[in-house]
Amino acid sequence: MEKLTIMFPWQQVAEVQISYKNPVSPSKRPKLTCSKEVYSLLLTFWNPDRIEYTEEFKVLLLNTGNRVLGIYQVSAGGNDATPVDSKILFTAALKANASALILVHNHPSGNMVPSEADINLTKKLVQAAKLLDIRILDHLIISAESFYSFKDAGIF
Repeated sequence: MEKLTIMFPWQQVAEVQISYKNPVSPSKRPKLTCSKEVYSLLLTFWNPDRIEYTEEFKVLLLNTGNRVLGIYQVSAGGNDATPVDSKILFTAALKANASALILVHNHPSGNMVPSEADINLTKKLVQAAKLLDIRILDHLIISAESFYSFKDAGIF
């Protein structure tokens, strides 16, 4: 029997490598225990010139001990909305090997009441995270002066 070899023009494929490097030793990473600590940390990483200008969506990536692995900006939008692509969000979470996430976005208007779109997005992301064995601990809406926690409000 003759051996058949088939050559495809697309036989050259890229090798995918996954890496995550954190210059901060595990013991020096901030450990978050409440929404107030999350808000305080986020304000140090949010551009104060943009918090009341355009809506942005970020995710805090946490290890199993709720220590911060990193902060990733998922999107930036207009003055009252920003698109959130769950594939992008979870790519960052998986690349950092995160065990838990805290979702965060700002409301430039200062209105801390979550919209129906905010609530629906949160539910969608919680369900997707469950499939990946990642916990979503909270979703914060922030402004320069205050914050709203879905967890504290009992939405989680």
